[in-house]
Amino acid sequence: MKFLAPFLFLLPCVTVATEASTLVVTPIAEHVYKHESSLHVEPWGLVAGSGLVVVDGQDAYIVDTPWTEQDTEVLLLWAEDRKLNVKGAVVTHYHQDASGGLAVLNKHQIPTYASAQTNHLLAQKHSEIALHNLPQASSVIKSGVVETYYPGAGHSKDNIVVWLPQSKILFAGCFVKSVASKNLGNLEDASVDEWQASIHKVLSRYPEINMVIPGHGKEGDLSLLHHTVKLIKIEQSRRK
Repeated sequence: MKFLAPFLFLLPCVTVATEASTLVVTPIAEHVYKHESSLHVEPWGLVAGSGLVVVDGQDAYIVDTPWTEQDTEVLLLWAEDRKLNVKGAVVTHYHQDASGGLAVLNKHQIPTYASAQTNHLLAQKHSEIALHNLPQASSVIKSGVVETYYPGAGHSKDNIVVWLPQSKILFAGCFVKSVASKNLGNLEDASVDEWQASIHKVLSRYPEINMVIPGHGKEGDLSLLHHTVKLIKIEQSRRK
């Protein structure tokens, strides 16, 4: 099927279904799509997690994998149907909602990227690692298209954010909470006392943000970063 971005923008979403898996891919900006998949996670129940597909001509770049290998295969079929060549994928931290499909991407010989810290943590839990370590705190996957930045610890000690310069979209992943979030969620690996300073580094580095994509929940604007700071302060007060 021929890839027609303007036509897809007329649709609320594209749903790709298999017998045991449903993946939803939604256009959120020109040449940028959000993929969302779900997994039952105790004690939260069914949890939807988000990532991106960034299109550059007939090339595509994946930001965070779906939760599972099966959903990742479905995402690759979605790209194949649109005659897109997946040129790379980056994961923002080592939790399953960001990295669960790495084995599939590696099997398809798609270049995969993660920080050295993320790959170390994946290896520690005997999970598939990315094929390439990001060389430094600020790295480029495709110049002018997909860039990464490590602001410091937050939701996890290895979390990075992804910047899309053309659309001025920040994919913050689990580092930032949606406006509907009433708390910081899973804090098992969080660095609560460092989190706020890390967010301020992002705000300072990217003052021109048009859109912020959290790992869970609806996208928004800069207010999501400020909302996350409020939740951090609430959690810090609760711990005193």
